[in-house]
Amino acid sequence: MSKNNVLLIFVDGVGIGKKDPECNPFFKYRFKMFEDIFGSTPHLDNQYLNNNNKYLFPVDACMGVPELPQSGTGQASIFCGVNAPKILGQHFGPYPHSKLLPTLKEKNIFHEFMKRGLKVTFSNAYPQTFFDYVNSGRQRLSVTTLSCIMSGLRLNNYNDLKKGKALSSDIDNFYWVERLGYRLSKISPKRAAKRLIKLTKKNNLTVYEFFLTDHLGHGRNAAEFEYIIKKFDEFIYSILSQLPKKISLVICSDHGNFEDISIKSHTTNPALGITAGAFAKELSAKIKNLSDIKPAILELFD
Repeated sequence: MSKNNVLLIFVDGVGIGKKDPECNPFFKYRFKMFEDIFGSTPHLDNQYLNNNNKYLFPVDACMGVPELPQSGTGQASIFCGVNAPKILGQHFGPYPHSKLLPTLKEKNIFHEFMKRGLKVTFSNAYPQTFFDYVNSGRQRLSVTTLSCIMSGLRLNNYNDLKKGKALSSDIDNFYWVERLGYRLSKISPKRAAKRLIKLTKKNNLTVYEFFLTDHLGHGRNAAEFEYIIKKFDEFIYSILSQLPKKISLVICSDHGNFEDISIKSHTTNPALGITAGAFAKELSAKIKNLSDIKPAILELFD
């Protein structure tokens, strides 16, 4: 069995936009993940950055299909390695279209790793309300969650989060404590990053999903805007700073949104791509559009 360790961080709704602080939060606020790691913030006139074996680059989210990219088809493209909008004839979201479910079941990256006898985990934890929702028979689920269920991959719960074996989708447990009433300690983004790296060392593939960037792009969570982006920036910065050389890191998104808060819709901007660690340069060279991400990762295990 290969001893490669890959960390795939999926960040919802983050593209590379204009160099304009009026609409682009990456220029209104100072992001350490860009300025301290790459020495610059990416924009449409400067889409490729690299420093110390870390690569930042654009990823085509439109993939030859007109109109605005959507989460359902974008995420299916990432996690299944297919051009989902082209298969469907349109961009679709936020959940996967029923016509894509067979593709999702047979080609999702969790299934592919498990089929090869490789260790894989989806590190996000879910509260009991989610399990109650699933057990009720309702199926409006994200691509990642549905892929895990279809593949028989166990989903993490409160006990896993409490024991440090999983992460909350908001990084620091804030919503679990403040909104759901769970007895948990809030953790710093730096500690969350250390936990995710520790989990990555135990698996061939570790996936983590952060979706609040897309919520902010749509105008939700406005009162907590600066709090969310600060912890997100610190978390990604800590991952990039602490990443062991033997781990391959891929950070990707499904479409643009957050990089232009002058509108509350998605954008046609290229999605953000970042690679670091082992095989970072090779991975960055292979990933041109969303459908390239899964095969580029799988090639590390061939």
